[in-house]
Amino acid sequence: MSNLRQVNDDILRDWMIFRDETISSLRTSEDRKHLIYFDSICDSILKSIPKQNRPYVQKQLNKLDDNFMDHLGYLNEKYFRNGFCDAIQLICGSID
Repeated sequence: MSNLRQVNDDILRDWMIFRDETISSLRTSEDRKHLIYFDSICDSILKSIPKQNRPYVQKQLNKLDDNFMDHLGYLNEKYFRNGFCDAIQLICGSID
């Protein structure tokens, strides 16, 4: 059996990117309740600190945002994509 995790034409990754860019923009009111309002939180933090510290704090908040988004991408890859591959391998193994 070929390794499902090593592919040249990764249709599952393409689907996850499509979902992120297209479907996630079609949010319901319930979805909006659970969004992370990073920009408004950052603005609140920046307004509460002295002006001379704002550039540093803004840089750190941007790093936090990048790190958080990277972590979400990692979790999606690890649990959803690899879980899908595991399920397909189990199904294929039971057929053989």
